[in-house]
Order: sequence, then C-alpha cells, then structure tokens
Amino acid sequence: MNLGSICKRHVVTIDRQATLQEAARRMRDQHVGALVVTHDGPEGRRVEGLLTDRDLAIEVLASDLPGARQQAVAELVGGTLVSATESTGLTQAIDLMRAAGVRRLLVRDEQGRLAGIVSFDDLLQSCAEQLAGLADVVRKGLQREAAERAEVAGRTELPLLTLHLPAASAAASLAAAMGTPMTAPQAAWPGNGI
Repeated sequence: MNLGSICKRHVVTIDRQATLQEAARRMRDQHVGALVVTHDGPEGRRVEGLLTDRDLAIEVLASDLPGARQQAVAELVGGTLVSATESTGLTQAIDLMRAAGVRRLLVRDEQGRLAGIVSFDDLLQSCAEQLAGLADVVRKGLQREAAERAEVAGRTELPLLTLHLPAASAAASLAAAMGTPMTAPQAAWPGNGI
C-alpha cells in the first residue's frame, strides 16, 4: 500500500495574502484541519506551506494579540515543507513524519505536482484496517483447523471461535477507535487451547 492509495485528493488551498480569519473560516466551511498555502507568481501557482488548525489555535488564539486574526497567512506559515510521492510506502511515510515532527504530508505525483494530502489519522486508519485483516487471518485459520478436526472426529456442528490474542485485541481496539467495524465470534471452542 502506498500514499497514492490513501491520500485525500481534495486539497483545499488558500493564498498567502489571505487573513488568518479567512483561513479559519475556510477550514470550517470545507471541514478540513489544514490548508495548503499557495502563491501565484510569474511561473504560476506555487505551494509555499501548510497551515493547520493547530497552528491557528496555538499561534493566534493562545497569543491573544490584537489584530492577530487580520494577519496574513504568510506571517504564520514557515518551516520546512514535508512531502512524499504517491508511490511512497506507508512505513516510509511514517518515518518521514516522525523525522520531521509533522502530522501531515503533502503528496506529489511523479511530475512533482501536488496530488493530495495525507494525515496522521489517514495512516492510523490504514494501519488499523491492516491489523484487523491480520486478526481475521488468524481467526479464519483457527476456524479452518477446528473444522478439519471436527470433520475427522465426525462432528457436524461447530461453535464459533473467540480469539484471545493480543494482536486481535489491539486490532479490535484500533478499529473501534477509528470507527471501523470489526466483528468477532462470540463462543469459544472447548479445549482449543486459546
């Protein structure tokens, strides 16, 4: 799996000359937590940075400076812009975010153009789905083994298995936290050793 498969393609932008209040309103109206800051220059539109809801809360609201809401977005945006290509794997993306101390990455296509944005939450959702898939592999394998044993023993009805594995619990917890449904069997197979 790579960033191209999980990134949000709808990227909301704002010009660097817009006010911070305009930026906050755009975030609210578009239901996003970050805006890509752009500037139109002689060579066309250029990405200059990323403005997050956290930036606004910490730098504007917490400072309580008079006129802060009317400051230009450009005055708040700075630092290193972190991006990766659509073909970047999830593990590489997590490593990039960790190294840079950021919660979002801009995603570029193979020509270097902005293709999307991926957040910590997007990566967490994807990892939770993968863990849930792994837990399901274990559950299905145990059910298959139990069915084979029962067939050999001449049994016709099988109760469902319940997993008591740390990985399954972790996957279920992550899936629940991310709002991903993950169903688990309810009855334990007697004497199955788990």
